[in-house]
Amino acid sequence: MQENNRMEFKRELNDRFERAVVSFLNYAGGGEIIIGVDDDGTAYGVTDADAEQLKIVDRIRNNIRPQTLGLFDVVQDKIDGKDVVRVIVSCGQQRPYYIRKFGMSEQGCFVRVGSSTQPMSEQMMEELIAKRQQITLQSMLSPRQNLTFKQIAIYYTEKNLEPTEQFLESLDLRQSDGKFNYAAYLLADENGVSIKVAVYAGTDKVDLLETREYGNRCLITTTQRILDRLDSENRTFAKITAKRRIEKERVNSIALKEVVINAIVHNDYTKGVPLVEIYTDRIVVTSCGGLVEGLSEADFFKCRSMPRNRELMRVFRDMELVEQIGSGMSRILKTYERSIFELAPSFTVVTLPFEKAFVMSDDKIFDKISERLESTLDVIKDHPNATMATLSELTGKSPSTIAREIREYKTAGLLRREGARRNGQWIVD
Repeated sequence: MQENNRMEFKRELNDRFERAVVSFLNYAGGGEIIIGVDDDGTAYGVTDADAEQLKIVDRIRNNIRPQTLGLFDVVQDKIDGKDVVRVIVSCGQQRPYYIRKFGMSEQGCFVRVGSSTQPMSEQMMEELIAKRQQITLQSMLSPRQNLTFKQIAIYYTEKNLEPTEQFLESLDLRQSDGKFNYAAYLLADENGVSIKVAVYAGTDKVDLLETREYGNRCLITTTQRILDRLDSENRTFAKITAKRRIEKERVNSIALKEVVINAIVHNDYTKGVPLVEIYTDRIVVTSCGGLVEGLSEADFFKCRSMPRNRELMRVFRDMELVEQIGSGMSRILKTYERSIFELAPSFTVVTLPFEKAFVMSDDKIFDKISERLESTLDVIKDHPNATMATLSELTGKSPSTIAREIREYKTAGLLRREGARRNGQWIVD
């Protein structure tokens, strides 16, 4: 292990620490600082890792500008049996970042050059200022100012992160004039933002079974509701053979969660809101905005992060919906190929294909997907002209559950529809 353009070692926390943090904030793709490791890679460890982490967080928040909220993680680790502290820094959008007491000058601005930290020239500072993204959740004014935050306060209390009197300020939910910004609007108890989940009966958009909107409330609540819905949709395929029962999820549940959370946290809310679409062979998650300016496609697939919405990143990480920076992409790419991503200037689309159904045996005799489905299929046999609403009444199941089970029957080849929706009938094969 040795220092490089994305990693720096420090035997102890010293007065040059902020310089290293600033250099990675200004460097595309960010980097990592390990406290407790000497320049030659020898691990010496730290005496009190917990106390060291608190010092690091305090120094970054107070000594560096612009605000770094949501742009760094501080985690404890072990190297060669020694306790060390890793500081994972993401490249920020409001570059150049600088050490507060020196201001935006050659004494305060730094950038990574190879394995060293170098002062930033005046020309480089001017170029970065010209490229700054001016529209952020912080700079956008909330369309409503009579906002309340009871839900987010409850979430923080449940995580033993008791909100203080400076709660809203600590989350960067106000502009300099005291008015609520758009991050506050998204996290408020009530807002006008909702995310649509659409369910289709086939592999295209011809037959829309259901569309439901989740939102108009705290974005954390909205995210949890969408994840719960997708968890119920991500049923397990099963095939009962002569020797054993084989089961597999439609899509990897860990990757699905990460895809949805990434879409919500990194969405460009100046352009629109994310969309989730469920087909009979895949789940498609679309978010607005392509790669953040300054983050290359190569860096993206190397799991280097450059958060678009640092305020949301901070809150989602506090709620443990996001772990350390860049870890979500690692979990997605552990299961799926890069080809599931479609990256465009105005949007990002992630397509998670379903696993091949384990419902058809070699001799083309179909097994029941599970006992859970048998009762509904029996009702359909007895009532081939029944509507979704009628099937819901006869089985006691919700319309969305009936719709999901029918999609599973169709995928398994157990059921097909003949005729129009109103006067057609179900054919059980």
